[in-house]
Amino acid sequence: MKKNHLVTLGTICLSIILMLSFSQCHSGHQSPVKDTYVVMLSMDGFRWDYAGRVPTPNLDYIADQGVMAEYVIPAFPSNTFPNHYTMATGLYPDNHGIVNNNFYCPELDMTYRMRDRESVENGIFYGGEPIWVTAEKQGMTAASYFWVGSEAPIQGIQPTYWKVYNTRDPFGDRIDTVAHWLQLPEEQRPRLVTFYFHEPDSQGHRTGPDSPEINELVMELDSLLGVFLEKMKALPIYDQINFIVTSDHGMTERSKERYIDLEQYIQRDWIDIAFGGNPVMMWRPVEGMTDSIYHILQEVEHLHVWRSGELPGRLNFGHNPRALDLVLLADSTWSIGWGEPSERFYTGGGHGWDNAKKDMHTIFYAMGPAFRNGHVHGPIETVDLYPLITQILQLDPAPVDGKLERVSGMLAR
Repeated sequence: MKKNHLVTLGTICLSIILMLSFSQCHSGHQSPVKDTYVVMLSMDGFRWDYAGRVPTPNLDYIADQGVMAEYVIPAFPSNTFPNHYTMATGLYPDNHGIVNNNFYCPELDMTYRMRDRESVENGIFYGGEPIWVTAEKQGMTAASYFWVGSEAPIQGIQPTYWKVYNTRDPFGDRIDTVAHWLQLPEEQRPRLVTFYFHEPDSQGHRTGPDSPEINELVMELDSLLGVFLEKMKALPIYDQINFIVTSDHGMTERSKERYIDLEQYIQRDWIDIAFGGNPVMMWRPVEGMTDSIYHILQEVEHLHVWRSGELPGRLNFGHNPRALDLVLLADSTWSIGWGEPSERFYTGGGHGWDNAKKDMHTIFYAMGPAFRNGHVHGPIETVDLYPLITQILQLDPAPVDGKLERVSGMLAR
């Protein structure tokens, strides 16, 4: 991992420690290809089984012409910011530092919040090397229409083309902008494009993943995907583009009937710093209270609590100081909070749970000259997307946790 030019001494030391745990994706030195493109769309909160419930002719078309994975396992916690940055870097959140949507950084004595402009645009928070930084460093132009990390200079670098996040930007405008970028003169044209839709996540939170509204929205998103593909087919470079459609996590049903009121067990003033939220929280208790809180919460049904560094190894989480001293996680479909549960936060749909739970799994579809035709691939992880893209674009990858061997079977020989 290359250090950010703004990183403090504490962050540098932390990065060195974290790097000891990284597995690496090795390849010989490569030269970036000049005639191959990757365009990746993330549709937030698109659960792995949504497309099987309603007609989705455009996703079906991509699967027929290319590949689809049975499902994608998100990184833990299965939330938006950790996973979009995992997709970009090939690192687990413990190793890239975006450990949740909101968190406290002890080494910086700073707070990161996903809705705070100052936070998301500050490169000091972001570890690892996003795929657009890898591309730009090796002479390849990149573009991003919304992606976690793309609004910040990381290692002093951003995509050549990028947008400030605005949920009100119509999906059609995002599609048109991507098409515009790919029609630029060759010397200005990006070879790597990432872009993002905030649905069906928002609808899933409102009405739940099993609602008629979700089914209708999935069909609408598939129709938009058809519009996008038609615009791509009109480009002279269409046959050179590799398309990836994926997502960050799934969605499960919440209920006020499956709720744990933490006030029934501990006092709020026992906690010095608290971040995260339902269903995963990260706490720093006041001095002398960590063991007491830990032992009390261990006895609570449908709730898991771990000291830092003691989470199950399969979660790849909890060693980063940003996870604080205690990590709490509710059982799948259960919620945790303070006081009486509200309709707004404890009904409808949610995510963030154990990434082994099937409802947290998501999608991967891809087609283009780099991919096989009509291939159904086994499960992959969000952490595998970075090595996949660097392989397609013949970029030298940074050190990652993702495994090329988990995705190489979907590539054309």
